[in-house]
Amino acid sequence: MNRGQLAEFLKGRRARVRPADVGLPAGPRRRTPGLRREEVARLAGISVDYYARLEQGRGPRPSRQVLAALGRALRLFDDERTYLFQLAGEQPGPPAGPSQTVSAGIRHLLERLDDTPAFVIDAKYELLAWNRMAVRLMGDPDAHGRNLIWNAFCGPFPLDAASPPESQTFADECVADLRAASARYPSDPGIQDLIARLTEHSPEFVRRWNEHRVCVRRTTTKTLHHPHFGELVLECQVLHADEQGQRVVFYTAAPGSPTASVLCGLREAVVA
Repeated sequence: MNRGQLAEFLKGRRARVRPADVGLPAGPRRRTPGLRREEVARLAGISVDYYARLEQGRGPRPSRQVLAALGRALRLFDDERTYLFQLAGEQPGPPAGPSQTVSAGIRHLLERLDDTPAFVIDAKYELLAWNRMAVRLMGDPDAHGRNLIWNAFCGPFPLDAASPPESQTFADECVADLRAASARYPSDPGIQDLIARLTEHSPEFVRRWNEHRVCVRRTTTKTLHHPHFGELVLECQVLHADEQGQRVVFYTAAPGSPTASVLCGLREAVVA
């Protein structure tokens, strides 16, 4: 265990995490950037004295559970988490699961995109954040359910053999993507629960799951049948925030196309 380097790493990473990143108010008397020691200790579920001794290079060797908790509290990326474990003389296991916290920067990006439907999903296709254009195009996520894979197989209009080819392709890719996520996060209870529920309720999911395809969805073209605007052809751009297990999805359209005209009309309704 390298106590000195571990102490410097913890202090440096603590200074980089803003209170807003972990859901804490900045407060009127905060004179230095980053989190306070007591805030890191509270987020990690350890005593302030124990954390202070780690930062002072005189603490005992932290357990794997403490290291994992510190990694979550300090919002460490995967490579930083690996480095933290190595400094403590431990080998890191697989990441516990995808983050449910959308960074302030990504949320600000969604808000600025007033002409593009955009949203954030995690590794199991759970909607975490979205902008007003996405609501205009797809409806209120809270009214339809936030998990896109569950909606595809077990929602109000579930996939069946008569579904259009683009829906079949979307389902194929989602299941292959979910299998990749289950391998990357083998101990995540949310992913395992989703797989179990889909296996129980959807033969279409089971058939695809048993094919053992693995892939990660990237940019593609999607045809959406909108109840008011009819058929829309959307370019689905995917930005991978791999360290958090999240994707930012943008829907755009070819300039001058009928779909572009619909998106322009939706924007005018949003900014009005």
